[in-house]
Amino acid sequence: MEFEQLVHAIRSLNSDDAFRPRLDATQWRTFGGYLTPLQVTAGTIVIRQGEVDRSAYFLGQGSMQVYLDGAEPGTSRAVMLRPGALLGEVGLFSAGPRTAQVEAMTGCVLWSLRLPRFEEMMQRAPQVSLEVLRAAGAVMAVRIRANMAHSVAVA
Repeated sequence: MEFEQLVHAIRSLNSDDAFRPRLDATQWRTFGGYLTPLQVTAGTIVIRQGEVDRSAYFLGQGSMQVYLDGAEPGTSRAVMLRPGALLGEVGLFSAGPRTAQVEAMTGCVLWSLRLPRFEEMMQRAPQVSLEVLRAAGAVMAVRIRANMAHSVAVA
């Protein structure tokens, strides 16, 4: 999968918690240089509840589910993520443990933004970094509000 396909998926995602950075074409290319593509198979746990992982991920292809591991039946709603979704955004803001499990439902292509690469981008491309941080924070805020209102897991 090419990075341009990820950008198209991000721009096309129509959800309340969509990642919406205000980047021009040059800034998108700069941002893409800090991401690492990963392919995962169905059933792969990408984010493990309780672990500390300072990475965020963008779903380029496939579908994933977010859920609470070990929750009583009927107490945790699974959330489905589609291409273009940001997951694990909390890892960019906090070194705390992950609050939910994220599992690939199909084969998926992810693009990871690990904290050291994000910090490098902050030094070399501060305007791009600031916009990515703003957009990731907006995603996190929407998900926290949904979590509080509907007991939806936030990774």
